[in-house]
Amino acid sequence: MTNSLKRTPLYDLHVAAGARLVEFGGWEMPVQYRGLVAEHQAVRSQVGMFDVSHMGKFAISGTDVIEILNKLIPSNLGRIKVNQAFYTVLLNEQAGIIDDVIVYRHEPEGDRENWTMIVNASTTDKDKTWLQQHLGDRLVDNSVSQILLAVQGKTAIAALQELIVPDLSKLPRLRFGHTYTEVLGVRSFVARTGYTGEDGCEIMTDIATGRALWQKLLEMGVEPCGLGCRDTLRLEAGMHLYGQDMNESITPLEADLNWIVHLKEKGDFIGRSILEEQKVNGVTRKLVGLELEGRNIARHDYPILFEGETVGIVTSGTMSPTLGKAIAFGYVPSHLAKNGQVVQVQIRGKEFPATVTKRNFL
Repeated sequence: MTNSLKRTPLYDLHVAAGARLVEFGGWEMPVQYRGLVAEHQAVRSQVGMFDVSHMGKFAISGTDVIEILNKLIPSNLGRIKVNQAFYTVLLNEQAGIIDDVIVYRHEPEGDRENWTMIVNASTTDKDKTWLQQHLGDRLVDNSVSQILLAVQGKTAIAALQELIVPDLSKLPRLRFGHTYTEVLGVRSFVARTGYTGEDGCEIMTDIATGRALWQKLLEMGVEPCGLGCRDTLRLEAGMHLYGQDMNESITPLEADLNWIVHLKEKGDFIGRSILEEQKVNGVTRKLVGLELEGRNIARHDYPILFEGETVGIVTSGTMSPTLGKAIAFGYVPSHLAKNGQVVQVQIRGKEFPATVTKRNFL
């Protein structure tokens, strides 16, 4: 690793905790502490925490923000309630995915709309440039000034409740607290969202409070977790990784994200004509889940074959710690995308059967 890699404000705390560090999207990040499987199991059975401060954090406000944002995404933001979160994507003119994002709708101030958008670390600069072309100074980049932690697992809410007011148990999934939410006595942003398939919260706050929160949670026995188990957790739960499972040449319909495309609910937006055509005629390829037998793990970029011909490619794959079997995502022709279809994956020059299944493996 070189000195050009960025580091989050928790870097020294990761080193002190014995983290193994790797390059990820231009950042020097912990891949694991105690071990991938141990950290994975901690989140599935109890609670773990992740430093996700490397992700982009944008505040967006203005009188016409919702109209502008609706031009950039395939989803209808009008259906999102105040204090609610929604997963969607930014599109280019060909309906390719610039990035996948989460948007949060805050209380308006008069006729002034207020939103938060969380974007991927590796695409933060690209996303900011694209958004500012449309939003101008309505966008403020808080990426450097804020820490973002994800506390996930079956006991995450109970662990956090000792440090946060008001009562988190009354906060529904995909919602976030009002402006009076306090973390260690400091007003902060707390959302009941995450990237693991488990319950929990993502907390955005100032650097001093974020560092204190991380240390408090460590003292309480919350497992620090790295990017390694973050990847296995999200894959088990059927969640995409940008840059692997989708990119600027893949549309949300091809990426099996039909549920975020609201063609009937909104007017024109960037990439609409492409999605309309795909809705009518269907897509030629589709992202699917794959299950393999034994210890045969399908990795990113491995070929998918059918009747001896290469027909697709694996985008993500791992040995599932929860299920004890090899799972993967991959793109296959639409006529091979039905559950139960058997294809082959080429692994180190040999072909192994893989069964198409739903993407949420849990």
